[in-house]
Amino acid sequence: MEPKEKIKLLTKELHQHNYRYYVLDKPSISDYDFDMKLKELEELERKHPEWALDNSPTQRVGGQVTKNFKTVKHDSRMYSLANSYSKEELLDWEKRVKKLIPGEISYTCELKYDGASINLTYQNGQLLRAVTRGDGEQGDEVTANVKTIRSVPLQLQGDFPARFDVRAEIVLPYEGFARLNAERVAAGEEPYANPRNTASGSLKLQDSTEVAKRPLDCLAYAVVGQDLNLTTQFESLKSAREWGFKVPEEAQQMNSIDEVLHFINYWDEHRHDLPYETDGVVIKVNNLQHQDELGFTAKAPRWAIAYKFKAEQVETKLNQITYQVGRTGAITPVANLEPVQLAGTVVKRASLHNADQIEKLDVREQDYVYVEKGGEIIPKIVGVNFSKRETDSQPTKYITNCPECDTVLKREEGEALHYCVNAAGCPPQIVGRIQHFISRKAMDIEGLGGETVALLVREGIIKNYADLYTLQKEQILPLERMADKSAENLIQGIQKSKAVPYPRVLFGLGIRFVGETVAKTLCKAFPNIDALQEASLEDLQAVNEIGIRIAESVTDFFAIEQNRELIKRLKDYGLQLAIEETDLSPTSSVLSGKNFVISGVFTQVSRNELKKLIEDNGGKVTGSISGNTDFLVAGENMGPSKLAKAEKLNTQIIDESTFLNMI
Repeated sequence: MEPKEKIKLLTKELHQHNYRYYVLDKPSISDYDFDMKLKELEELERKHPEWALDNSPTQRVGGQVTKNFKTVKHDSRMYSLANSYSKEELLDWEKRVKKLIPGEISYTCELKYDGASINLTYQNGQLLRAVTRGDGEQGDEVTANVKTIRSVPLQLQGDFPARFDVRAEIVLPYEGFARLNAERVAAGEEPYANPRNTASGSLKLQDSTEVAKRPLDCLAYAVVGQDLNLTTQFESLKSAREWGFKVPEEAQQMNSIDEVLHFINYWDEHRHDLPYETDGVVIKVNNLQHQDELGFTAKAPRWAIAYKFKAEQVETKLNQITYQVGRTGAITPVANLEPVQLAGTVVKRASLHNADQIEKLDVREQDYVYVEKGGEIIPKIVGVNFSKRETDSQPTKYITNCPECDTVLKREEGEALHYCVNAAGCPPQIVGRIQHFISRKAMDIEGLGGETVALLVREGIIKNYADLYTLQKEQILPLERMADKSAENLIQGIQKSKAVPYPRVLFGLGIRFVGETVAKTLCKAFPNIDALQEASLEDLQAVNEIGIRIAESVTDFFAIEQNRELIKRLKDYGLQLAIEETDLSPTSSVLSGKNFVISGVFTQVSRNELKKLIEDNGGKVTGSISGNTDFLVAGENMGPSKLAKAEKLNTQIIDESTFLNMI
């Protein structure tokens, strides 16, 4: 047989053996025979590199070194999930779904594996790229590392779409994690803390050969793309399995919320029998048209929710309660604990949330307390072992003054936290706001880190983020560990940040409740900072996904004269506080001044395309019907509540064809 044909045959054969071993768990040849065939292919490719295929299984052994991972924008945004921790919260979610979707609803239940999310893009049946979740909009391309994972198919089988994405979780099985740690201990190295962090860290290793040594696994949970000819989530899991992906068999379709709860209860009890870490169940509305109708909030899909299992709990001693001041002035009480092992990490501190929580739990210094991790990144105290409390113990008295600047704390009615109102003079607030401003997702100022910011504030060189743009090299050279080159880089980094686009600048201002996604939404609705400054509460709430809490926070921020002065200075220094007209100008003005609400399922264009058509022709899309709504574009199975409100307000209701004729 000619080498070219032999390479082709071996590649196909090894892919099939790989699939049977790592996905089906039904190997048809021995490990030795597999290795011999792989070595034969490697030798043939070495002699005839021109005939090696892009999807060759030899790529799984690694060998590529990536020093800087390229940032790649996702074709479709990767949303996070809303969490629930009780039956009541799950039932509330079901009620919200049923308000918008009439008739019977089925659900897909999938175990929530604890690993690192990945987006795999396939084109013509071959793996094109693998990108980490990142901030949901964009992530790091880690294709070379992901190719080393045996359960990631390099070449698909069966009848698959021309191009699509698969969302999956990269996990490290318990058995592989234990083996990896045993090897590290034998080599005199520190063992890894837990499988999740190890899996996540593996994706960012520079040498893919090292990744290949780790027994990572890939579990697919979603198929995303255009014209997929899929009707349900459960069908998409079945299709993914047929194409060659490893899809957990535990996923099931449920026809009622009672069946969902039964699934949750079963796996809450049996999850420790699984080979992987899992911390809950993901419940998704099964019908993909229903998912389209329900849509998304600013952060999460309305059609899915994660039910988190009750967390592990440990007991330890609370040595001291201290208080942290955040960049917004919020005071957070922190429990300083006797170090204790919890869910794979050593815990020394835990959140006490606020004064109400301390009073509710009656937590005191020197108590023995119960600590949980739950869905929290920071562990929390959930109870006290009163049988171990000392007889002379005294109740905790919550502080009345700021621990940093001694300003009397305030707590507005309805607020959970106490606040230090000395925004201009409280050091942690000043430092925190500037650190947020320079952070990677905001201004990303090269050469300037959090410690340097704290030092600049402590030395009285800067008092706010606008002061950064007046810094001179001579001012920072005397600082500790500041050499001539690093001082030069810092100044250049600050100047370079003037090119950062408006949405990131707005996020960097640190307005309460204005995260990355909300900042982008506001910039689109108010294309320059002047328009946003002058926007009323009503103007802000008219923007899709902007509620009263965000609207009040924005107006409160701009009502402070000092903040308006900072904005003026930033404009004078040349920061980007507007979106280019060319980025916003519609293709026509036929819908200018008209407000639209979209509801239902459409056949000629997708909901996203419909929204784009409205905006491209000068119209505006909002999420809810009000007196300002001109048209409700109604598709099939539209939400009954929107229809009722539109009829009550005499809003004009049009169908898809009527709208398309308008443009």
